[in-house]
Amino acid sequence: MNHQPLSEHAQRAARTYSAAADHYGLASLAFWERFGADTVSRLGLGPGGTVLDLCCGHGASAIPAARAIGASGRVLGVDLAEPLLKLAQARAASEGLANVEFRQGDATCTGFPAGGFDAVICVFGVFFAADMESFAAEMWRLVSPGGRLAVTTWGPGLFEPANSLFWDCVGEIEPSLFKAFNPWDKITSPSALEHLLERAGAVSAKAQAVACAHQLDHPDSFWDIVLGTGYRATVDALSPRQCDRLRARLLGELRSRRVTTVQTNVVFGTAQRPS
Repeated sequence: MNHQPLSEHAQRAARTYSAAADHYGLASLAFWERFGADTVSRLGLGPGGTVLDLCCGHGASAIPAARAIGASGRVLGVDLAEPLLKLAQARAASEGLANVEFRQGDATCTGFPAGGFDAVICVFGVFFAADMESFAAEMWRLVSPGGRLAVTTWGPGLFEPANSLFWDCVGEIEPSLFKAFNPWDKITSPSALEHLLERAGAVSAKAQAVACAHQLDHPDSFWDIVLGTGYRATVDALSPRQCDRLRARLLGELRSRRVTTVQTNVVFGTAQRPS
């Protein structure tokens, strides 16, 4: 792994998701598991081979990949957020998966040899790169001949209608933070993802939008999502008093509107390198 100084972009993402790690195991955030597994299923992995999971988080895609390739294969997960990696390691150990390893590092510049992996995965991570095209090109560089790349992004309307209510409340309490950190909105359509991968060299790229929804057991459960996702950067930038006001204001709106379903639309992108 390369150990170059991290960009401000990367440092902010690392801080945000290190803090958010304390909520990753909650049922309210089960979409991490759902879409990690769905991404892996699109690769058609069989026994053996090598898989690289970039921005692997707590293992939502690396763990299913390790199951799919079996003991004869190897999965390597890379992420900047050490607390998430500890969760991933614990999960792998609990399942007795000795074929998966997790390393702390910058996914955008791994320093791994070109063509070293049969499959490369990045789920909800590409939009955190300051230069998405360079990151996508790095992913493609690491795919072996005949291998496959899978990149998953959020689709439009993430967490609506709660998302708009969240930002409205933030704007009322601290206008300077209104949508100051929401990079997941940078690439939300199949055409945008396909074009990104094509510019990175993956001329065979195909992307598919899938409309999805996530059920909450109570409107208050959306606060778990706030604390367990990228929204955490905004919350942690508030004073404790402002945070209390935001929580009360947001949950009051969600309760009054009886919001128990939020959108979790996704875009799945894949590409295969010629043999």
